[in-house]
Amino acid sequence: MKFTIKHELKGRIRVHMAQSRMSYEEADTLLYYLQSLPEVENAKVYERTADAVVFYSGDRESVIGALRSYRFENTEVPEGVIEHSGRKLNAEYREKLIRKVILRFGGKLFLPYPVRAAIIAVKASGYILRGIRSLKGGKLKVEALDATAIGVSLLRRDFNTAASVMFLLGIGEILEEWTHKKSVGDLARSMSLNVSRVWLKQRDADGKGEQEVLVSASDICPGDEVVVHMGNVIPFDGVVTAGEGMVNQSSMTGESLPVHKTTDGYVYAGTVLEEGELTVAVRATSGSTRYEKIVAMIEESERLKSGMESKAERLADRLVPYTLAGTGLVWLFTRNITKALAVLMVDFSCALKLAMPIAVLSAIREANARHITVKGGKYLEAVAEAETIVFDKTGTLTEARPSVRDVVVFGSGKKDEMLRIAACLEEHFPHPMAKAVVTAARQKNLDHEEMHSKVDYIVAHGISSYIGDRKVIIGSYHFVFEDEGCSVAEEYREAFEQLPDEYSHLYMAIDGRLTAVICIEDPLRPEAADAIRALRAAGIRKIVMMTGDSERAAAAVAAKVGVDEYYSEVLPEEKAAYIERQKADGGKVIMVGDGINDSPALSAANAGVAVSDGAEIAREIADITVSEDSLWGLVTLKQLSNRLMRRIQQNYRAIVGINTGLIGLGVGGVIQPTTSALLHNTSTLVIGLKSMQNLLEDDGKTGR
Repeated sequence: MKFTIKHELKGRIRVHMAQSRMSYEEADTLLYYLQSLPEVENAKVYERTADAVVFYSGDRESVIGALRSYRFENTEVPEGVIEHSGRKLNAEYREKLIRKVILRFGGKLFLPYPVRAAIIAVKASGYILRGIRSLKGGKLKVEALDATAIGVSLLRRDFNTAASVMFLLGIGEILEEWTHKKSVGDLARSMSLNVSRVWLKQRDADGKGEQEVLVSASDICPGDEVVVHMGNVIPFDGVVTAGEGMVNQSSMTGESLPVHKTTDGYVYAGTVLEEGELTVAVRATSGSTRYEKIVAMIEESERLKSGMESKAERLADRLVPYTLAGTGLVWLFTRNITKALAVLMVDFSCALKLAMPIAVLSAIREANARHITVKGGKYLEAVAEAETIVFDKTGTLTEARPSVRDVVVFGSGKKDEMLRIAACLEEHFPHPMAKAVVTAARQKNLDHEEMHSKVDYIVAHGISSYIGDRKVIIGSYHFVFEDEGCSVAEEYREAFEQLPDEYSHLYMAIDGRLTAVICIEDPLRPEAADAIRALRAAGIRKIVMMTGDSERAAAAVAAKVGVDEYYSEVLPEEKAAYIERQKADGGKVIMVGDGINDSPALSAANAGVAVSDGAEIAREIADITVSEDSLWGLVTLKQLSNRLMRRIQQNYRAIVGINTGLIGLGVGGVIQPTTSALLHNTSTLVIGLKSMQNLLEDDGKTGR
């Protein structure tokens, strides 16, 4: 596509596409295209000017070449990206604000006073009716206060004051609604389903049996049957045709406990199979329904509100009677309606109700921009207050991409054959160690057909299955040797004792005898120790590591990263029990994990944080998901949460201080009610706008 370069710095280029402006669809398509380029770190597209700003690393010419080859009509964008991008929403609310400002000041300039007064009276009736409805409901709320202030101004024929109050209230309502919808939209897009490949059930080539084939999710049509294994997200709405399992539907229905699903049961896209295995006949492949369900769930759920936000709303409503009482007392003692109105025109509740939700929702939006998905304001509050953080080891403190370094054979089998069997079993389950085995087999071109019977996965232990009539076990030392009672042949005992200590070990046994040990390198994240120190500096006092790995491996990692405590060979329920004990002692706990075995602990913590490359069940159950492939994302999360709490406290102090001062000035006769209302509403608007500002510097170096 033709374009011109308008401005350029190292790593940043601004271009103008060869058209006067873009449609929303064209802008979103270009943005998706740019962000999908490997060398592009970030991009912005402006539909009004048809400009694009690209932040890149690496080769400039590859970016220029990609822009030249771009064609709008040839770019495929996943379903839901354009429909729910938020670009149209932003334009709509910008126009609302501009229109309101133009009507306000245009009316004052061009409309005769009698006409303007009539329009103000009609608009005021809406606010007054709202106040009356509030009183009819038996509650003295902010709506009643607004109605009283506007109504008294009209009775005094002070139409300018009434108009100013309504204008600023209207601006505040637009900003609050805009921020809320934008934050909810960003959050829902982050939570929307993104499943790339699924297991399709289809007939064998000879038509005599059935097999599972891994295919692209885009190839699935309604009526197809897909197999969902334990720990995976259910990719489509559909009906269970075989199997049974426990499905976690909390993201869709808010239910805290998993639901038992059997044949003929209906399952929803995006829910997670915690236990068992299901075959699902697909009813709908569209992802838009899930987006809409998530939006509804977020808007209706109290989880979105932090404790301080809820406190602000309750305080705002409780202050209304005191404001009205203060107005009455000033009039009784002074018999001066002007001074009484000075109290009525200034209230604390309006600012409290506007600024606090905006601060929380803006923080959620900012977190999302930094690739951190937060499912509710109360989780940011929990992170800010937490002094204990518990880490899983594998894929969290260590790299999310462990790799196979060796296959030690105990018997007559060959290394490649042992790796082939292990990969055939492991590919069904989402765990970093399993991915390492599957990747190693793929790199060696060890293709296989499904050679085994039904695979049983025992969480935090291993896998059991049959190949023909031979039982195959693969998993941890505890599972293979203690739970399953497998043994090592005497002639291989010395080799077994000399297994390399620097690797994690995955044991495989056939018919009760050890046949292979897969040595997996699980390197520590390079930033782990520095990130741990940064978390301490941000207010975390106790850092704990809990892992199902051996004592030897756990001790080595704990020493390198500098945790306060570590626990090895722990089961999922033991992680959750530890967190419950910490909470019972009055502490607030953050749990960071990425696997199926972390899900109980993630649920138990005050704030469960999943890393995005881990198991889908962990991401679904977690309260927060960090997409950045680095522990610095956790530091950013902690800093953001701390600053949100500070902003809320600052808002409290500013609202109380400013409004108390205005009431004092009004009662003292220093300022008129009109000025009092203007200053009050202006200060409320300024505090609201300040609450929308980013909490962290946008320098890309947060926490480092």
